Amino acid sequence: MHTELCDKLGIDLPIFAFTHCRDVVAAVSKAGGLGVLGAVGFTAEQLEVELNWIDEHIDGRPYGVDIVIPGKYEGMDELDPQKLEEQLRAAIPEQHRQFAAKLLADAGVPELPPEEKHHELLGWTAATAAPQVDCALRHDGVKLIANALGTPPEDVIQQVHDAGRLVAALCGSPRQALKHKEAGIDIVIAQGTEGGGHTGEVGSLVLWPQVIDAVAPTPVLAAGGIGTGRQIAAALAVGAAGVWTGSLWLSVDEAEAPPAQRQSYFDATSRDTVRSRSFTGKPCRMLRNEWTEAWESAETPDPLGMPLQGMVTVDAIQRTHRYADKAQKVAFNPVGQVVGMIDRVETVRQVMQRLSEEYLNAVERLESLQPRG
Repeated sequence: MHTELCDKLGIDLPIFAFTHCRDVVAAVSKAGGLGVLGAVGFTAEQLEVELNWIDEHIDGRPYGVDIVIPGKYEGMDELDPQKLEEQLRAAIPEQHRQFAAKLLADAGVPELPPEEKHHELLGWTAATAAPQVDCALRHDGVKLIANALGTPPEDVIQQVHDAGRLVAALCGSPRQALKHKEAGIDIVIAQGTEGGGHTGEVGSLVLWPQVIDAVAPTPVLAAGGIGTGRQIAAALAVGAAGVWTGSLWLSVDEAEAPPAQRQSYFDATSRDTVRSRSFTGKPCRMLRNEWTEAWESAETPDPLGMPLQGMVTVDAIQRTHRYADKAQKVAFNPVGQVVGMIDRVETVRQVMQRLSEEYLNAVERLESLQPRG
């Protein structure tokens, strides 16, 4: 399981692991893949702490950082960058804040201590993501900057290339993939609707070959619904240069998931996820619960666009993580349909070993189907 992209990035296996947990990043890279740390939710100062820790624990292996600069967001062209946060906050109807607060109160989720409350707007716009990019590029081990939503701005792509690093971007259609290629993106990540987090409407096995053909020879990572080595074999068989995985790492031993959240993942089937705008403002796949159902009701406020909805719900995200044992009815549990295949705790190394063995078994089976003599 080795592609040209492995040589370009100095990794052994074309397995990319998106995670918000620094321990998982280090463990995946040390096991031969490429761990990618999600930066949204970190200030530049907090991100610096996380990356310093990774540098000290990754044994000199490469890793990546994932940022969020949406191609479109509320007020993108009208707002003054110098007053962005103030103007965005003023654009949020009070009824949305009250509705979110009531859902948490009705579910019995405690308030956060004042010292634990985070900033409302972390990432989510070009202005707020810029310090994260600056921080990431100061670390020699960061070989890849990925953007989760849309084509990164031209100046960001140039900045990353000038630093000698690669740029990747996710997409959910061939049209988006072509925009990435035209902008100079080095790696296109084609994520099918099965994937967790922000995702489109087209299934993986339909999307992957379309994107691969559209942007060739630009390498494509297959994403969405990958939880076994057999699925990795399928992705490489249709022409992918590797796989981008996320949900797979939510329940590993190194992950920071609270026990109650981890149990929610174990209890869920592949039918228990929903694409909802209720937490971020853009369609995001997560576990269905009372929170997602409440925002879908005709009698309740419609979710706002990004980043406004995220500014409404950042308190909910923090509180439901902090008090996970009391909050699963309204918790933000982003995960893909592969959740139905996640039923136990494994270490990162065990997962990587399992993926490799399953991949080899799948390849051997295909080879056995070839006519002999």
